[in-house]
Amino acid sequence: MEGTLKVYNTLSRQFEVFEPIRPPHVGMYVCGPTVYGEAHLGHARSAITFDVIFRYLRLLNYKVRYVRNITDVGHLENDADEGEDKIGKKARVESLEPMEVAQHFNNSYHQDMQMLNLLLPSIEPLASGHIIEQIEMIRKILKAGYAYEKNGSVYFNVKKYAASNPYGSLSGRVLEDLLSQTRDLQGQDEKAFQGDFALWIKAKPEHIMRWPSPWSDGFPGWHLECSSMSTKYLGEQFDIHGGGMDLLYPHHENEIAQSTACNGQSPAKYWLHNNMITVNGQKMGKSLGNFITLKELFSGDHAKLEQAYHPMTIRFFILQAHYRSTLDFSNEALQAAEKGLAKLMEAWHKLPDLRVSDKTEGDLPRLEEKARAAMNEDFNTPMVISAMFDAVRFINSVNDGHASVSEADKQTLMQSMGSFLLDVLGMRDDLHSSDGASLTGGLMELIIALRKQARDQKDFSTSDRIRDDLASLRVTIKDTKDGTSWRVE
Repeated sequence: MEGTLKVYNTLSRQFEVFEPIRPPHVGMYVCGPTVYGEAHLGHARSAITFDVIFRYLRLLNYKVRYVRNITDVGHLENDADEGEDKIGKKARVESLEPMEVAQHFNNSYHQDMQMLNLLLPSIEPLASGHIIEQIEMIRKILKAGYAYEKNGSVYFNVKKYAASNPYGSLSGRVLEDLLSQTRDLQGQDEKAFQGDFALWIKAKPEHIMRWPSPWSDGFPGWHLECSSMSTKYLGEQFDIHGGGMDLLYPHHENEIAQSTACNGQSPAKYWLHNNMITVNGQKMGKSLGNFITLKELFSGDHAKLEQAYHPMTIRFFILQAHYRSTLDFSNEALQAAEKGLAKLMEAWHKLPDLRVSDKTEGDLPRLEEKARAAMNEDFNTPMVISAMFDAVRFINSVNDGHASVSEADKQTLMQSMGSFLLDVLGMRDDLHSSDGASLTGGLMELIIALRKQARDQKDFSTSDRIRDDLASLRVTIKDTKDGTSWRVE
């Protein structure tokens, strides 16, 4: 297992051989959503990225504990500890309890992730369920001398920490930059330094979400939840911390500072960050108002969408780009992904029925070797997909009689393709894996038989009408010397 997988560590800014702290066990913490609105395409990219990493680590026989948090308190509108709590604001506007808002969007997020065929994390802790742990972490940071209390709020002392620790090592920021770039914001006169950040915030009288603490009735700062929950479930140091590149600063930078101040060591050995989904070159996000929710993508109900897109099309679209590269949204790109996925799945469905020969003739793809090599180079899913299409060309060549495959090579190809297409990339074979799929397949066999009967009786008007009606439903049928096949476009 060890010595083969290389990952790009944001902290060192270089590729490193992946060597777990306590093999074969791997601890992975990933920042999940703040549940105050519907999940959008940007959320899907991060979730799918780390789902594939989780899947591949398990394929390598690592025992992975995958922790992905849910933020349901403490994430204010402004990252500089200003404004309303995002969930609290939504609750006030909708005249709901904050936990009612959080539960609704938490449920909705999980529905969307299930549609995208994500595996469930090992543990999915809520920030609101770990207030005691967060208060205890604040106590330790105060005792270590890296925080101070002011008017019932507690702030992390960035300058004192930076005097003996490399604050900014993850994001590349330095204190001079923070001084020049930080704006004066209402309420920041409590802070000794504008770059300090809140560990505990005293709740204003109108603030709904609050808990008692030694300092005030209030709530924890946004960054603190991840430090306390990763420590609780993965230990003071673990293998992988993941999230979107937009979390580099201040969130992940401050996590490192908090955890180091509390535990005496940096929390994660490897920091992995997925890049953004963009729309016309601009980051997709709720705050920018240019996002498309996953439910809108599934239904097609959005002004920017020309059609509805299947969840597996969305997953395939995201995996066609390396997770560290930007990915620009467009209908054309999604439609191209839809066509590419259809070709890939069509070949996968042909594979079990390929006729076998005594020997293999033709360009038999080295799928397992190429796919593993690609995943071992920082989870390069585009190269895995490229290797898959080498297999598609070979399958089609055998199917058309231009190549041949032995039984042993066919079984090897089926195993390799299933392993990487379904188990690692996480593509769901909707037409062949459920009770509904069995019904669909049976109905299509009946329709094809009725069409054949019409053709045998030279009733070509009926035969053509069946073909055309199926085409209107985006079902294409193809007649060959071996019979009639069908696929959904």
